[in-house]
Amino acid sequence: MIDFKQFKNTYLFLFLVLNFQLISCAQKLKSIETNTTDTVAVLKTGAESTVLYLNLLKGKNVAIVANQTSVIEKKAATKEKRVFTHIVDSLLSLNIKIKKVFAPEHGFRGKADAGEIIKDGFDTKTGLSIISLHGKSYKPSTKELKEIDIVVFDIQDVGVRFYTYISSLHYVMEACAEMKIPLIILDRPNPNGHYVDGPVLELEHQSFVGMHKVPVVYGMTIGEYGKMINGEKWLKNGIQCNLTVIPLENYTHQSEYSLTIRPSPNLPNDKSINLYPSLGFFEGTIINAGRGTEFQFQRYGAPFFPKNNFSYTPTPNFGSKYPKQKGTICYGVDLSATKKLNSLNLEWLIDAYQKTPKKEKFFGKTFTIHAGTEKLQQQIEQGMSQKKIQNSWEKSIEIFKKVRSTYLIYK
Repeated sequence: MIDFKQFKNTYLFLFLVLNFQLISCAQKLKSIETNTTDTVAVLKTGAESTVLYLNLLKGKNVAIVANQTSVIEKKAATKEKRVFTHIVDSLLSLNIKIKKVFAPEHGFRGKADAGEIIKDGFDTKTGLSIISLHGKSYKPSTKELKEIDIVVFDIQDVGVRFYTYISSLHYVMEACAEMKIPLIILDRPNPNGHYVDGPVLELEHQSFVGMHKVPVVYGMTIGEYGKMINGEKWLKNGIQCNLTVIPLENYTHQSEYSLTIRPSPNLPNDKSINLYPSLGFFEGTIINAGRGTEFQFQRYGAPFFPKNNFSYTPTPNFGSKYPKQKGTICYGVDLSATKKLNSLNLEWLIDAYQKTPKKEKFFGKTFTIHAGTEKLQQQIEQGMSQKKIQNSWEKSIEIFKKVRSTYLIYK
């Protein structure tokens, strides 16, 4: 006779065991899926790919164009605490013969004011000669490159035309081309590489603040930009540089990349870097754009704006010895909580112009240099809307994008 009670208990036991196994398998599958989806390829800078360029430097006299951003992240670093080694220190430890260092605007350690004349000197840590590319000359001389076999360029750019590191690249490429010296660019991400926008520079307004027919935001890494300088024959007399770009790994122009080292004194964080293309226009006006505060390029204001709940007083600080409106209360707009921009914003420039009582004093001599055209000032003075102004440069943007596409390394 069958014991139904025993059968029932056995059935229940088997059911529980089977159910547990199914849950366990599901958890394992979920774990596998999670590990697969959570595995994100780590972005690797050109400088970190030493295997790709070390043999090109061995046994040669090397010059390097570098600043405080020219670093290699150590493998042991964590998200909480990232550890870096300067490219100069790294190469010296690998017995590469670095003979001298060329430093761009803001100097080798990145502490000088914007536009400040930088003197030649020596690096106290390594004893290497530091030659300024923002002093008596923007371009390495024949004498300075006489015994150099190869030059390495490793500087973090922010992808804005009036940010002068690309101008320094131009002159380094030109000097190398004239001396028939190979140049290696160790590529780095462009934190503003996710869009292209702004007026294209007109060559009659060419200067060290803007040398090429590109928009304010051009959406290229510095390695891609170097290829464009070469390919478009923008160097003197159309000469071309023997150029090698050590590419980024696991990078696209939409990649999120946070700069832990400020690329210049007044770009302290990701927010200021993202707002810089739009607020950089204020450099050519009488409006303070946060210099002399700890929120550079994250606010704008002036003492003659209407009083409101937001005010600040610019005072001399790191990277800004003489900020606009120094020691005066400025009323203005706080942009520190602004969402990430995917295009230029002219509303703030238009707003500041409208709030300025003496409008004839709003624009300074350098505004056209920053804008790359006289049209932008004229459009604002005529009261044109942001949309109409942006529509006016759409055609030239499309022409540039076709040129740009030829030199892209990344999607």
